[in-house]
Amino acid sequence: MTTIAEPTSAPSIRQPRTLAAADLLAAGLMTAAAVLVMSDAWKDIARIGFSDEECSYVLLAPIVIGWLAWVRRDRAARQPVRRGWVGLLIMAVAWVVHGYGYVHDPVIWRAGAVLLAVGALVTALGLDVSWTLAPALAACVFLVPVDPTGRINLAQPLQTAAAEVTQRICEVFAMNVDRSGNLLSINGRDVTIAEACNGIRMVLTLFMVCYVVAFTLRLGVIARAVVLIASPLVAIVANVVRLVPTVWMFGHTSQESAERFHDISGWVMTVLAFLLLMGLCALLQDSDATAKVVPSRLGHKGVAS
Repeated sequence: MTTIAEPTSAPSIRQPRTLAAADLLAAGLMTAAAVLVMSDAWKDIARIGFSDEECSYVLLAPIVIGWLAWVRRDRAARQPVRRGWVGLLIMAVAWVVHGYGYVHDPVIWRAGAVLLAVGALVTALGLDVSWTLAPALAACVFLVPVDPTGRINLAQPLQTAAAEVTQRICEVFAMNVDRSGNLLSINGRDVTIAEACNGIRMVLTLFMVCYVVAFTLRLGVIARAVVLIASPLVAIVANVVRLVPTVWMFGHTSQESAERFHDISGWVMTVLAFLLLMGLCALLQDSDATAKVVPSRLGHKGVAS
């Protein structure tokens, strides 16, 4: 009598494991080590953040990074932990950037320290988990303070454009304002754009807030791009709106009253610009939801409920 051999089971394919507490501990230790190795640059980042108001946004960056990582924790926990060479490559590039910056540019020097910490995190978590946390890792750029020279290079064209637009708007309201570069003159009193309104801080702050909102809400790629592009534009428009009454105050009231208005209006315009951008986010979110619902209904048309 012949016997039929039972089929042998196929060898099981080992699936890569998902993120565990040990991986998070390793990531924390490696990141801490990277910070410790380049502690001089990190101390300089903290010093600038606490001493320079224009760079105070770096103090909010850890909160932004932590929040973006927190909202993606569930998706990251489901990703396989497959470590590779990408994190090591980032760390190698960070060493080169840090060394070059030490000789030539302090901003690049600090950026190298931040990049080394990112590379250590990617090395510990693997590429799959790091890709899920990409918005949080990209937000590490907010940890690098811009030096005064860089801010001046960014501010000068904005200030020149703001001065020209402000003068034209003032003429519409029958305000006799002369302009020479960034200097506006009203009733014999000179007001520079830098004195009346420095918009760089508002631009950076709003962009950081909109970055968080864009990657926290369920928005499409185009909607996110619109929010990020709109944030600096809204900040610039808000500055121009603020400049017109500020210039009038400097020309018709005391220096003290004008400066007080300047300070208060800065906070008011920041809040209004933020609310305007949040309204844009809500509109884009509703548009995305409508775009998804309408095709779904059309696809089920004629099907009995």
